[in-house]
Amino acid sequence: MADDRTTVLQDCLDRLRRGDPAARGELVAAACERLGQLTRVMLRDYRRLRRWEQTDDVLQNAMIRLDRALREVTPEAPRDFYRLATLQVRRELIDLARHHFGPEGPGALHATDAGGTTPPEPAESTHEPGRLAAWSEFHRRVESLPDEEREVFDLVWYQGLPHAEAAALLGVSTKTIQRRWHSACLRLHRDLGGALPGL
Repeated sequence: MADDRTTVLQDCLDRLRRGDPAARGELVAAACERLGQLTRVMLRDYRRLRRWEQTDDVLQNAMIRLDRALREVTPEAPRDFYRLATLQVRRELIDLARHHFGPEGPGALHATDAGGTTPPEPAESTHEPGRLAAWSEFHRRVESLPDEEREVFDLVWYQGLPHAEAAALLGVSTKTIQRRWHSACLRLHRDLGGALPGL
């Protein structure tokens, strides 16, 4: 299965380099399912955000970003494609939080639901804008991880690859992937003061 996915991606990249425009669409589609899962994880608790955004809207915006990026650069190998796709996903999710809950964003300026009333918040306050801001900070902190840790984190968390598949893609042992994953998680845990949304 892992080899099949890598082979399909490599075939698409080779075709894209030869000028086949259909290959770009196939690459975007390959990234679509995982991004949809990540977006649902981010948005499932945010009634306030769902006033302005639906999962499909966020997904479409990220796919447009990836399509644009693939028009400008053709990754050499699946490893490079995953890096490019993850960067577009992360940028879209950061921009989403910044747009809606930045100082001038509609989420920061409006405390009402679609019916015009103030929505009741649960005791644990999981729907607050601060939680989405934590996601934004999480994505920014991932970008600042050391290269080897970030690449593993991108493959495992953003792309959903099993450790063994990430190891095969990077040409290292599964133990190396596990060590880098563990180190990245510990670093993020420390940098974010113990707040790790989605982990």
